[in-house]
Amino acid sequence: MKVWIVMPAHNEERTIGGVLDSLRTEGWANVIVVDDGSTDRTVEIARSKGALVISHPKNMGLGAALRTGLGAARERGADRAVTFDADGQHDPKAVQRLLEALDGGDVAIGVRQHLGIPLHKRIGNFGLNFITYLFSGVFTDSQSGSRAFNRRALEAIRIRSDRYEVSSEIIVQARKLGLGLKEVPVRCFYTPYSKARGTTIASGFKIFWALLKQRVS
Repeated sequence: MKVWIVMPAHNEERTIGGVLDSLRTEGWANVIVVDDGSTDRTVEIARSKGALVISHPKNMGLGAALRTGLGAARERGADRAVTFDADGQHDPKAVQRLLEALDGGDVAIGVRQHLGIPLHKRIGNFGLNFITYLFSGVFTDSQSGSRAFNRRALEAIRIRSDRYEVSSEIIVQARKLGLGLKEVPVRCFYTPYSKARGTTIASGFKIFWALLKQRVS
């Protein structure tokens, strides 16, 4: 079984080396790093760790990076693909559990445990989860960057979003296409660095509007 890890990255020189090392320690050597217009040493470090790097000429957003990365995994014959953030937030040991969940589904969502998640992020995540529920009928940890896809899902899901709304779009598409969704509890490691990144309240309004436009288009 061919597994590819897909890692979007924008100016992650502080963390990406350690994240790639931790994945390799767990046995995951096939990593596609999508450099989303970084201006620091992200590309240099990722290549030095043996990752396949695909670069965008400018910052295009999380959705665009996932579209590029999952497309590259599909073209390279991936049987399964796992998305993994570059900021050190995710647990590399969860990759195996996400892949195992695909034995009973097509898409596995890593549901982050509340321990250590800042209160403002928990409140924000609840709001974004509710927005996703309105469009998909599925209430889950919609903004989790920890996900796994089998080949059926890789072939079926075609990402249209360029930015943060992609996380909700994946769930909306999976439900519309009749793909099986599984949830897997995962640990997250929150540091001052990772807390400063991700979605905001303003992102929530943008995500709602983008999903609404997709629904009517």
